[in-house]
Amino acid sequence: MNRSTVSCLKSLVVMLHFLCWLCGAFVVAFGEFQMVHSRYPSLVTTFLPIYPSNTLVVTGTIVTCVCYLGVLGGMKENRCMLISFFILLFILMLVELAMACVFLVYSREIDTYFERDLMRSLEIYRDSSPEGNQTIKDDFDAVQYRFRCCGVHGVADWEGHVPISCCTIDPCNNPNHPNWEEGCLEKLRDWFARNYLSTGAGVVTMFIIQFVCLSVTIPLFCHFSRQGLGYQ
Repeated sequence: MNRSTVSCLKSLVVMLHFLCWLCGAFVVAFGEFQMVHSRYPSLVTTFLPIYPSNTLVVTGTIVTCVCYLGVLGGMKENRCMLISFFILLFILMLVELAMACVFLVYSREIDTYFERDLMRSLEIYRDSSPEGNQTIKDDFDAVQYRFRCCGVHGVADWEGHVPISCCTIDPCNNPNHPNWEEGCLEKLRDWFARNYLSTGAGVVTMFIIQFVCLSVTIPLFCHFSRQGLGYQ
């Protein structure tokens, strides 16, 4: 491999690592945006560690740090940095694949936990005092108002204590107001599924970029390891 080829390959490696870093930074920013504007995590506490916004922030932060190491290693031609980048990126890719397999294998169990969490949140709302558990109340009201639904499976879940957020008219001034009959379970589940789909698409995109970075880094690193040119 002549010097011009090596120089082009080195520039390509640095550029790809920088692109990977930019993707990681974008994912962190998008996750923070979702975290600020999403109002439903208090209703589904089982999935809080893997909530889309949390997953994006954690994954993006790790990718940003690892790819920054790759950028520095490529620019400085530092062997130790590139070895660390290679190992960390390989481990990160394995973790991403493992998470995808877990979601695929346990999808039915996830639906069960999802329904259980919603029912528990509804019971807390229903049995609370007017001033108690305000976060859950606000989130459940926001869900029912946004998705035009009532309860988990239907209006009967409230056992006669139907909140005003179930009302079908706006503004709702009638004490005996009409309520939405459809439950929120399917609608909220579909909303979560769309969020996880966009999260999954972002993770797959990052996985492809990481794989390309890894594929390009290996021959360049092997070449400099054989030649002993500049790497420390």
